[in-house]
Amino acid sequence: MQAAQATDQKQRPKKQSAFDWLYTDIAIDLGTANTLIYERNKGIVLNEPSIVALDSQGGVVAIGHEARLMHEKTHKNIRTVRPLRDGVIADFEVAEHMIRGMIKKVKKRWYSSTRKMVVCVPSGITEVEKRAVRDSAERAGAKEVFLVDEPMAAAIGIGLDVHEPVGNMIVDIGGGTTEIAVIALSGIVYSQSVRIGGDKLNDVIINYFRRNHNLLIGERTAEEVKMLLGSATPLDEEIEMYAKGRDLINGVPKTRVVTSRDVREALSETVNTIVESVTKSLEQTPPELSSDLLDRGIMLTGGGALLKNLDRLITETTELPVHIAEDPLTAVVRGTGAILEDIEYYKSVLT
Repeated sequence: MQAAQATDQKQRPKKQSAFDWLYTDIAIDLGTANTLIYERNKGIVLNEPSIVALDSQGGVVAIGHEARLMHEKTHKNIRTVRPLRDGVIADFEVAEHMIRGMIKKVKKRWYSSTRKMVVCVPSGITEVEKRAVRDSAERAGAKEVFLVDEPMAAAIGIGLDVHEPVGNMIVDIGGGTTEIAVIALSGIVYSQSVRIGGDKLNDVIINYFRRNHNLLIGERTAEEVKMLLGSATPLDEEIEMYAKGRDLINGVPKTRVVTSRDVREALSETVNTIVESVTKSLEQTPPELSSDLLDRGIMLTGGGALLKNLDRLITETTELPVHIAEDPLTAVVRGTGAILEDIEYYKSVLT
């Protein structure tokens, strides 16, 4: 069904203009961890970390991958900044620099301008936070800015027909937030935005090493540990790896062995909070839509969906089928891009 719906979306006629070549219309998944850009008629053209390196005068040194390589390795004249926290803009000025820089990377023609920009935002953000996103996009050069809720974009990105009078539950686990929403008739019936995501899981792993191994590790090492060892339930075959950091007792570099069992124990409280939020959302879902969820199940998107056995844990807790979206990391930007391609058709889902 999803494949057929996705095909229908692709086959919808695209409205062309004789002046389209003068513009670069884009859709942006402005994420806490990564920013993805979709260009009209071209697809996803950029996927880079949401991080900026600045010099002592506040000038931009690097953006995206280049800045990520510098992160936690800088000297006093360079600092790295992540302008988004918990899914929203925390540093207005740096966010504007980042958006401008990333748009510049995808522009092939110096004379083209950004006519339309569709930006996805967490469903639980305030009007002030929405204004900050809109202002940043406009200052970066967009003439028209449209906002869409992340769960809605994710649903469209995985091929669901959001206009139908049928209930769909989306759980989008990003870097800063977990977005849970029940969608029907082009709207969000119930939503919950939990400010827990991949960054929180990294922090938990860093604290685990500090507390249990007297070892201080960085964000990049914590991310690697999470991706290789992290799981929500016991693995069929437990694995281990070496982690490097600084010994907190004598201050020298050390290596420690950590197992998937240790990491799972460290992550359990945070993962259970996400699962409890899903359960709470189900309790708030109208009964007719709940019956739809029995048949259609829950869709997981976002980088957090790749945590091993998370789908299994949610299934055990809710007794509902849980499906991990194909390429969950790009589901939101693909949906945002679909909206950009046919704004009139998706006008009812824009905030």
